[in-house]
Amino acid sequence: MDANNARMQAASPTHPPLKVERAAKTLRELALENMRAAILSGHFKPGQRLVERALCEELDVSRSIVREVLRHLEAEALIETVPHQGPVVASLSLDQAAQIYDIRALLEGQAARVLARRADAPTLSALEAINARIQAAFRAQDHAAVVTQTTAFYQLMFERAGQGMAWDILRTLNARINRLRLMTIGSPERARDAAMEMQAILNALQAGDADAAQRAAEAHVHKVSAIARGLLT
Repeated sequence: MDANNARMQAASPTHPPLKVERAAKTLRELALENMRAAILSGHFKPGQRLVERALCEELDVSRSIVREVLRHLEAEALIETVPHQGPVVASLSLDQAAQIYDIRALLEGQAARVLARRADAPTLSALEAINARIQAAFRAQDHAAVVTQTTAFYQLMFERAGQGMAWDILRTLNARINRLRLMTIGSPERARDAAMEMQAILNALQAGDADAAQRAAEAHVHKVSAIARGLLT
């Protein structure tokens, strides 16, 4: 009996891996990325009406894909539906921006504080490498890359600090946070000041100084909050 079972198992085909290989992004994902980038870059202005037919032509996709993209962007609070008008690019008020920065200061300060007590050499090296890419993007005036790399910096900081729930909260605000980042990083002297602020965070983490790390992270947020407040006003 055991021999028969062994022969049957040997003869049965090997199960294929369940992992799905994806060679490229879907059309919907590409359309969503392009629309999000267009809003964040200011191609579509706050308050501007988004007409489905025109978007189908601009994106060269079907109306069903456009509608899916608009629903997703509405969930990210980048667009809003106005009665008798339809979807428009959402405006970001001074009060909303202030609340976003308050949340960032609270969560980023705490993440930096926790990480200062537990950061290992590989984590610090990875954060330094990302910061180097941020500063290189500033020098190249590649603002999209600045935003991408800054998000990567904070994601790693939160993950290595064991602050996954806090990062999940920030991710729900990520589109609006990046919208504010793109607005502030072009301000005068921002590249120089950002480099100093990020280095202060890294220095505190490397020193294992939890108080200094929290202060540096909060100071960085307060600085960009002041810039955004001036621009929005």
